[in-house]
Amino acid sequence: MDPRSEVVIRQHEYLSGRVLLINAPTDDLLSNLEKDITPCIWTWNYNELQYFQSQQANVHFGVDLPADDFDQAIIFVPKSKELLNYILHNVVSRLNVGASVFLVGEKKAGVERAAKQLLPFGPACKLDSARHCQMWQMTVEKTVVAKKLDDWAQQYTVPTPNGDLNICALPGVFSQNRLDIGTAVLLPYLSQVTAGKIADFGCGSGVISAYLAKLNPKNRIFAMDVDAFALASTQMTFEKNNLAPEQLEITAVTGIEDAPLFLHAIVSNPPFHQGIQTDYNASESLCKTSRRHLKSGGELWIVANRFLNYPLLIEQNFGQCTTKADQQGFKVLFANTQKKSKEQ
Repeated sequence: MDPRSEVVIRQHEYLSGRVLLINAPTDDLLSNLEKDITPCIWTWNYNELQYFQSQQANVHFGVDLPADDFDQAIIFVPKSKELLNYILHNVVSRLNVGASVFLVGEKKAGVERAAKQLLPFGPACKLDSARHCQMWQMTVEKTVVAKKLDDWAQQYTVPTPNGDLNICALPGVFSQNRLDIGTAVLLPYLSQVTAGKIADFGCGSGVISAYLAKLNPKNRIFAMDVDAFALASTQMTFEKNNLAPEQLEITAVTGIEDAPLFLHAIVSNPPFHQGIQTDYNASESLCKTSRRHLKSGGELWIVANRFLNYPLLIEQNFGQCTTKADQQGFKVLFANTQKKSKEQ
C-alpha cells in the first residue's frame, strides 16, 4: 500500500461522514477505511479513473469537483503548486466553517511547503509524520466563492505562419506559463506534416493542436491526453482563437492504443512524467505501436530530449527514423509507414 494511504489509515479517528479523496493513490485505501466513512474519489487522471471504476468506487473524473456534497476532504499533494491552490479554493468553497481539510504527501514531494498553502483558509496543524510522509489538518475558518474556470488559466502567445495563437493553460498543465523548448523546436516543422486526420498525443494546453488547425482549416485534430486539465485547456485554446469546433475532437486516453485508426499523422511532444515520478511507458509505447494507427504513408512526428533512445525504438518499428532537427537539447524525429503500390 502507498505510504501516504498508510498515514491516512493511522489517523482514521479524525475522519467521518462523506469524505472526498482527491488525487488519491491507486491502492487498497478505500477497502481499509472505517465503515462509517462514505468515500468519493475525484481524479483528473484517466488511468486512475479506470482503476477506481474497476474497484466499483464512487469516482468522478474532470476538472470540477463532484456534484455530491461532502463533509471533509483529503487532498493528496499534487506536483503543481498552482493546481493545489485551485483544489483548495474549490474545496473550501463547498465546505462549511469548521469543516476539516486534510493534506497528505511525501516529504520529497514538498508536503511541508504545500501545507503553507492551507493557511489562507484556516489554521493548520501536523497530525502525523511517518513513512517519509506527513498528514496535516486545516480547519476551515472562512469560506470562499468559487471562481470561474477561465479565471485560473494562464495565457501566452505563440506565433504561426497564419498569425498569433493565444494559448490557455490551466493549473498543473505542462508548461503552463510559457512555450516549452521542445515544442518550440518542433513547431517550424509542423508545416511539413501531411494534412488530414492528425492525432496530437499528449496535447497539453493545445499548442500543437491549435497550430495544426490554424495552418490548415481542413485538418481534423484528435487531441488526446490522460489529464482532464490538459483536455480542458486545449478546448479553451481552440475557443480563444475562434478555431472551427468541427476541427477538434478531444479524447481522454490511457495511451496511444486509444487513438483512432487510419490517421494521416501522429504528432507529439510525448509526456514522460506520472505525478512526480519519471515514467517513459506512454512515450515508449508511442514509438513502438503508433504505426498500427497510421494509414499507409502515414507519418509520425516526435520531439524529445536528445538523450532518449526513441530513434532506435522508432527505427525498430517503422524501419527508419529521420532526425529533422537536433538543437537546444531536443531532437525532432520523423518516420512514416511505407506506402503500398495501391491503396486498399
